[in-house]
Formats: sequence, C-alpha cells, structure tokens
Amino acid sequence: MDIEKQFNLVANEYDKNRRKFLPCFDDFYAGTTSFIVHNIKPPERVLDLGAGTGLLSQFWIQHYPATKFVLVDIADEMLDIAHKRFSGMDNVTYQVLNYTNELPSGKFDVVASALSIHHLEDEDKKTLFARIYNLLPSGGLLVNYDQFCAGQPEMNYWFNSYWESQLANSGLTEHDIKLWKERKKLDRECSVEQEIDMLYKCKFKVVKCVYSYQKFSVIVAIK
Repeated sequence: MDIEKQFNLVANEYDKNRRKFLPCFDDFYAGTTSFIVHNIKPPERVLDLGAGTGLLSQFWIQHYPATKFVLVDIADEMLDIAHKRFSGMDNVTYQVLNYTNELPSGKFDVVASALSIHHLEDEDKKTLFARIYNLLPSGGLLVNYDQFCAGQPEMNYWFNSYWESQLANSGLTEHDIKLWKERKKLDRECSVEQEIDMLYKCKFKVVKCVYSYQKFSVIVAIK
C-alpha cells in the first residue's frame, strides 16, 4: 500500500494518537517551535510539506496568526481535516500534490515539515532539499521535524526497541499498532548526521540539530 493510502486510512485517528506515538510530543512540536520563532523575524509565507491534518502548522500559526500558510500533502483526506482545523482562516491554503514531484510556486520564508521526509529515499531527499533551497530567500529557513535512525546498527536497535516498548504501553489499540507497523515499512530513515551533510551539500550556510530525543530530532537549515 502506498503512502497516500496508508495515511488516508488513519486520517481520522491521526491527531488523537500523535501523543501516544511521540513520547516527546510537547518538546518536539511546541517547545522547538517556540525556540525557533523566538529567533526569527515573522515570515510572510510558510510552506508546510506533508502537512497532513495541519498539526505542525497549528503550532506555527499560534505564533503567526497573520502569516500566509500553504499546506501540501499527497493524502486528500488528511488535508480535509486540516480544512476543518483552520476553518474560517483565509490565510491558510491547501494543495493536494506529491512534493517529491513538484513544489508550490513563489517564494517562502520558511519551509517546514514534520514526520514526512523520512519516507523518501536518500537521493530523493537530496533532490528535495536542493529544490527547497531555491524556494527560499537569503536567510530563509528549512525546518525538518522528523524521525531518524541512529546511524549505527547497535544503537539503532536500542532506539527502535525502546520506542516499541513505549508504544506497547501507551494505550494504543492492537489495530493502531498493526497499522503503524504497516506504515513503518515505508520508512527510509537516514541519521541526523547524514541529513546535515546533505543540507550542507545543498549550499545551506548554517545547519543545526536543535532538538533530539532518540529517534526524533528537529533540524534547522538557514540559506
């Protein structure tokens, strides 16, 4: 089953279960976003790649209610939930498309993504990062909140084993975990170090992992 079908399948349960899947939910989303926005000027346009239900954009919109947001996802049923989340907000627009094939037109001050880019093969990641670089003005940001491997087989086993034990005790149903295991087959994780190297090779001048909790990290790249 492809990514679009997998995520349409869990669209209605996605937000409810997010905290159970991410033991570091508050720091990963809210804390890191607060840290980033404290250090940048208010952006005019923000692009959310793999936006899903709009969960990541919600944390950014809390800080920038007048900024224009473009939410992109391949799964239309996920974006349907985002429509409801931001009902009545005319500064939020939506596009159903595969961002590995094309990106929205125009310039963006920030391109953000959460738990999406790790589904891409490494060569596709590199191509995407180069295209994002071209969308940004000087000083623009790419912020990737994502899931990574440890980069070392033994430590990767530690990360995965501990995460799975947390999920088993999180209150998720057997059905939820079964669907997660199917989605996990789509993962193409790289390590934080590998992604930082990719971004530098795409000419970003500053790249830093600003948050990390085992498999979950946030990388900021500045053009």
